[in-house]
Amino acid sequence: MLANEVFRQLRFIFNWSEADIAELFKLADAIENEETIQNWLHKPEHESFVKMKDVEFATLLNGFIIAQRGQREGSSPKTETLLNNNIILRKLKIALNLKDTDILNLFQSVDLRLSKHELSAFFRNPKQAQYRKCQDQFLRNFLFGLKKKYRPESS
Repeated sequence: MLANEVFRQLRFIFNWSEADIAELFKLADAIENEETIQNWLHKPEHESFVKMKDVEFATLLNGFIIAQRGQREGSSPKTETLLNNNIILRKLKIALNLKDTDILNLFQSVDLRLSKHELSAFFRNPKQAQYRKCQDQFLRNFLFGLKKKYRPESS
């Protein structure tokens, strides 16, 4: 999925303002101005649309982890230069302190059945034989499940 699309959905789910988003970046030791943030939030067909780079989105997710869980002792979370759906799912799992059963319940809330083994395959090392790539439909359904949980009035 396009980082901007996931970013827009997360902004809606958690009701983030531009100031909230700027604060998330600040927590991850980065600074983004409100104009750049607004340009990321536009749809691709808008003239001011700017594609969010993976490193920028990873930084935002790291800030979200710090905001939700607190600053970790020692080093800051690693900021990836390349993101995929598996990493996005893992970062959201960490930020929201979700257990496997919580994620399975989110999927179940949007009528998607997934076994514990199928879910754990998303979080494995890509070099392992059991690793499974998280397809867009799984991430979309996960975000829809989050929306039902955190913004039930809009579902």
